[in-house]
Amino acid sequence: MKRSSPSGFIRNRAVDLTKAPKAPVTGLRRSGVNRRTLLQFAAAAMSIPAIARSTTAFAKDKLAGSGEVVVFSYGGTYTRALRKAVFEPFTQATGISVLDVVADFAEPQVRAMSEAGRVDWDIAMIDAQNYPAMDQAGMFLPIDYGLWDDEAVKGTSQDARIKGAVVAFRSVTMVAYDQRAFPKGGPKNWEEFWDVKNFPGPRGLGPNARHNLVFALQADGVSKSDLWPLIDDKLERAFKKLDQIKLQIPKWWVAGGEPVNLLMNREYAATSCPDGRAIGAIRQGSPLRIVWDGGNLNYIYWTVLKGGPNSSNAQKFIAFVNRAEIAAAYTMGVGYPGPNTNQIKHLPPDLVPNLSIFDDNASKLVLQDNAWLVAKRPDGKTNIDYIQERWLAWRSS
Repeated sequence: MKRSSPSGFIRNRAVDLTKAPKAPVTGLRRSGVNRRTLLQFAAAAMSIPAIARSTTAFAKDKLAGSGEVVVFSYGGTYTRALRKAVFEPFTQATGISVLDVVADFAEPQVRAMSEAGRVDWDIAMIDAQNYPAMDQAGMFLPIDYGLWDDEAVKGTSQDARIKGAVVAFRSVTMVAYDQRAFPKGGPKNWEEFWDVKNFPGPRGLGPNARHNLVFALQADGVSKSDLWPLIDDKLERAFKKLDQIKLQIPKWWVAGGEPVNLLMNREYAATSCPDGRAIGAIRQGSPLRIVWDGGNLNYIYWTVLKGGPNSSNAQKFIAFVNRAEIAAAYTMGVGYPGPNTNQIKHLPPDLVPNLSIFDDNASKLVLQDNAWLVAKRPDGKTNIDYIQERWLAWRSS
């Protein structure tokens, strides 16, 4: 089923999970990458812990309902895993059907629906840097934590449970490389990523200025503690460093699944890459390796959209997904860990060291400074808009 949203975007097929096909719903294509090809190499839905089914009694007692809930996800392997890990168990436990809509990013559609006064989604994933302005504009409902059980509340830190949003997952953009290109070991940090003499081969970088500028500064020797804020002298330094690698990049990836696909096709030897996509591929046997050192850490939030058609069911969904057993199933399925740390006891021991919540990995990451990114400059632009404009100008030069 397709519906035109008031923003003019086409809503991808919404699926009743009680009758869902096994094949994944395709997402919006923002590049020439074929998601069907991606599926041949990237993470398929992983096995779900059997213990996740133990949440059924709780859900039937407190979260039972009827009707449906419309949930945003990113498409491709991510949506396929999310269906198996969360959507299907939620429907089976509560009687509420899940309809999914997919796109690379939710924010443009959410803003358009809110401005048009017709919101036809219930739940969206919102980047932490975009959340404050959208929340101030009144786009989200407060999360009903009264529906959560004690275990979920205690396992999820207070900073992950803010008034109008809950962390859905920790997102890290990091180095991933093709082991076939570097049989003796690939680059171990961003400085070596830039070193195409000792680590030869085409490189990949993504669309976000904030990531690439921080990576370039690390490659130029700036310590992690001195990366933020990206004041003008640091920007000049970063762009000079980017000049050194620009010709080594045959294609700038856009959607999150592309880096894995391009590595597997040997179009890249090394690239920046979302951690969940790379981890999923590795667990499926792909010859890739990941490097945590200097990875950019950001949070993605679950939000309940104000004016959505099924707000009560949306609150039940948020409560369900944050139970430890379901959080573990979610992490196993998509490769990105949710905020409930009690999930660790339900995860395979070999997976935990490959997650960003693992202490050894977490200590190597750089937390994105979202407060600085959304702050206004004297000319009225936000810092993120300013650096993105400079980035696009540099790309086209």
